[in-house]
Amino acid sequence: MNTDPHWTTYLAALLVPTIAILGAFIAYRQWRLAQNKLKLDLFDRRLSVYEAARTLVSSIMTSGKAKDEEVFRFMVATREAKWLLNASIAEYLDKELYGKAIDLQMLASELEGVPVGDERTKNVRQQAEIKRWLLAQFAVLDAKFSPFLQLQH
Repeated sequence: MNTDPHWTTYLAALLVPTIAILGAFIAYRQWRLAQNKLKLDLFDRRLSVYEAARTLVSSIMTSGKAKDEEVFRFMVATREAKWLLNASIAEYLDKELYGKAIDLQMLASELEGVPVGDERTKNVRQQAEIKRWLLAQFAVLDAKFSPFLQLQH
């Protein structure tokens, strides 16, 4: 009679560690998948804030006016910026970009009914200065948002 264990005994002994290793590998892959999904979700939400800012600037550059509906869409789309990005970008969007759009709206409303003269010329120059500032914001937006819109592994 042979006292050596049958090959199935060895297989049974290796089955539990093999299943444990396989389970650990599957858990690791699920964790990595969840991390990548979080990155993608954050990217999508941050990109929508970036696109809202570019859309506002583009709209003003195209029409020459800060339209109420565009400014409102910008406000709605960027309200989450303080949680998705950082305080610096949230302040930039709220104080600087939104502020310049409101300034442009106020100057445009003040311009109505003003006869040709020094006051009208001053108003038009102020609007032109704001529009030049807004035009430069395409590069500023790219620089500010670039660290947050990188999909690195």
